[in-house]
Amino acid sequence: MKIIRAEHLGMCFGVKDAVALAYETARHGPLTILGDLVHNETVVAELRAAGVRVTQQPADINTRTVMVTAHGASDRAMNDTRARGLKVVEATCPLVHVAHRAVARLVGEGFHPVIIGKRDHVEVRGLTGDLDVFDVVLDEDDVAKLGERPRYGVVAQTTQPIDRVRQLVGLLRERFPGSDVRFVDTVCQPTKQRQNAAVELAQRCDVVVVIGGAHSNNTHELVKTCSRFCARVYHIQSAADLREDWLQAADVVGITAGTSTPDSVIAAVEKALGVLAGREFSQAIRR
Repeated sequence: MKIIRAEHLGMCFGVKDAVALAYETARHGPLTILGDLVHNETVVAELRAAGVRVTQQPADINTRTVMVTAHGASDRAMNDTRARGLKVVEATCPLVHVAHRAVARLVGEGFHPVIIGKRDHVEVRGLTGDLDVFDVVLDEDDVAKLGERPRYGVVAQTTQPIDRVRQLVGLLRERFPGSDVRFVDTVCQPTKQRQNAAVELAQRCDVVVVIGGAHSNNTHELVKTCSRFCARVYHIQSAADLREDWLQAADVVGITAGTSTPDSVIAAVEKALGVLAGREFSQAIRR
């Protein structure tokens, strides 16, 4: 059995920078992260073990310094936190900042903001938190429910598949042919790279293992993408989740991982797959 990695997988630079900033900030005093810094249970557990506090509720913050997660937050939310006398440290991914600026620019130019993404996702809440009027869409039914407006300004949650985003922008233009629809592509490059690499990987494999947090949107999207091209796709969080029966009659097993998955977890899964296969795992094949 051959084990191969996707050409692009695992932690992106935004996540790596956020994690490094959390550890560096915690070195100088007690730190609370408001929400999961990234959607990966291994990373969050390691931060807790290092003494970093994590809470989902602003009322539970009991340190002077609080960190905004890599997913970003609205100015309103951060100003409310500062008004409590707390020091706010931003670990927001730079590419999420790009999306925030795009929304603000579109609204300033008179466009009605439409966000393509998951309404309850922390990044989308951050993108919409400073807006009084907006719409969030994720599928065709959502587009069908939109009211007509003369101008739409469209951006996307950074971890949405670009193919879906473009499809929904096209549907919006079809539904309102008399409206001005301006689309700003805010899907991040690491997401695009991992999606494209996942397609190439899944087409070559009998089994694909996708590694990432249970609540990681980009990991779930990798699972969906791989499932279009491979019948046996499994989402795991760590090597402990692997099952030997998944590998039956598999000649090629592929590995990919979400943008918040540490290299150490990927390596552990690769090694464990080799053990389950009953032989030393192969080196990752690169193009």
